[in-house]
Amino acid sequence: MTAVYHINKGINKPIVFKGLKAQYIAYLAVGLVLLLILFAILYICGLSMYIILPVIGGSGAGLSLTVIRLSRRFGEHGLSKYFAKKQLPTAIRFKSRRIFIHLSK
Repeated sequence: MTAVYHINKGINKPIVFKGLKAQYIAYLAVGLVLLLILFAILYICGLSMYIILPVIGGSGAGLSLTVIRLSRRFGEHGLSKYFAKKQLPTAIRFKSRRIFIHLSK
């Protein structure tokens, strides 16, 4: 008897779901859960559904469009690289040359 093994050809590739790559799927999922909680809170507070539905629908549409735009602009690792680059200093200043004079020793 021989065993048949199927090769997973997607090794080391990012997870893609309807155009969203990698961590953006999680960002969208967390945002939608937060919108669900907001809907529940507003409903329990007694607000009219004519107010709640446009607020939640507009927020959901804005969230999904923003996440899709970020996914297309930055890709899999680009957003973390973008935030890392923003934290780099533009210049390094020294008040004395003493640190450079003693480097040759």
